[in-house]
Amino acid sequence: MQRLKLAEMAQSGSRTIIQKAAGTGRGGRNTVAHRILIIDDEDDIREVAALSLETVAGWEVVTASSGAQGLAKAAEYQPEAILLDVMMPGMDGPTTFRELRKNPATARIPVLLLTAKVQSSDQRRFADLGVAAVLFKPFDPLTLATQIAGVLGWE
Repeated sequence: MQRLKLAEMAQSGSRTIIQKAAGTGRGGRNTVAHRILIIDDEDDIREVAALSLETVAGWEVVTASSGAQGLAKAAEYQPEAILLDVMMPGMDGPTTFRELRKNPATARIPVLLLTAKVQSSDQRRFADLGVAAVLFKPFDPLTLATQIAGVLGWE
């Protein structure tokens, strides 16, 4: 259901939908253009999150479709924050997070995990990693930027 809804948004011009609902055009509400990296293996989630953050908040968004690609892009682009999916093939989110922490160039970048897992044992395990926050799928594209900004003190 979630994947279908996100795919429909992505295919139906979600940029226009998000702009109209947010009451913004290009550039969004915030005057500070933060740079964020989204690492998620699902194209539709990556696209909707990117459109949301670009359109609603006016942030610069870089995306990666795997943990390995995310590590390279984090080192190259030096984002202010990373939104990282937990469940990915190959290198999962927690492994990617640990690899980010090993690299001095990416070790201090705040990471927010994005997950559909809502069991308390999973939440504790993710919190014990030392991430800035755990955000849950499905997320609301209109409030995603506000959630991230609140966690990181960007408000």
